[in-house]
Amino acid sequence: MKLTVNNELLEIFKDILNRNLTLTEWSEIESCDEFQTDNFCGGFDATEMEFCFSYYDKVKTEFWFQKSMNEIKEIISGKVTEFEIRLSE
Repeated sequence: MKLTVNNELLEIFKDILNRNLTLTEWSEIESCDEFQTDNFCGGFDATEMEFCFSYYDKVKTEFWFQKSMNEIKEIISGKVTEFEIRLSE
């Protein structure tokens, strides 16, 4: 399934970039639920060295995705407007 980037997700990703932290700094404050909105919950995973999120659709089905810092920058810039997500296990 593909997720179309929306304002809710853009605000989360802008917050991540605005903190201006290195991956090492993110790993020191690792949290799986640092970012919580109506449809998204996630945070930085030091094992993956990426941001891992759950996305809940209109019927509250849970999907997963993870993004690197570079992928987040591409989404913020508008180069990427949708991406693959997978059903949670």
